[in-house]
Amino acid sequence: MDKKSKIILTVAPLVLALDRLTKLLVAGKVGIDQEIPVINGFFNIVQVHNTGTAFGMFSASHNQFRTPFLAVSTLLALALLFYFAKKTRQGDTLTLIAIALIIGGAAGNLLDRLTYGYVIDFIDWYIGSYHWPSFNIADSGITVGVFILAVEVFVRGKSMGTDSAPGGSI
Repeated sequence: MDKKSKIILTVAPLVLALDRLTKLLVAGKVGIDQEIPVINGFFNIVQVHNTGTAFGMFSASHNQFRTPFLAVSTLLALALLFYFAKKTRQGDTLTLIAIALIIGGAAGNLLDRLTYGYVIDFIDWYIGSYHWPSFNIADSGITVGVFILAVEVFVRGKSMGTDSAPGGSI
């Protein structure tokens, strides 16, 4: 197995497993819309069922449209991410880690959406009455991965160029 495959097949399943484990723990221990203070005035554990996407987009859409649309969109995004991973240069470890974080996060939220019809969010950061929308480990993986890719592309000037080594196995 080449280095690219090892990175993708290590990081993505790790994000997926951590996301799944934390969501199952929260679903089993925290009531829906219950708040468990961790750091008063700053951080709670909650259980929120997000039927939409980031920031609740599409949550008002009818379920017969929303679930298939979001599932197909996620599958297309995953296919594109695997394509980018295959085309990424062998030595671009940080780019491959970023892609794997996004893959693991997208897969975690897709699994929730297909299993429950919603995504379980549980991390609640806030200052006073100002709350950031609740999120989960999958969302964190996606966010960190996108941030790393943005830095790689826009700050460091890297492109999603083709791998010059023959035959990546991703």
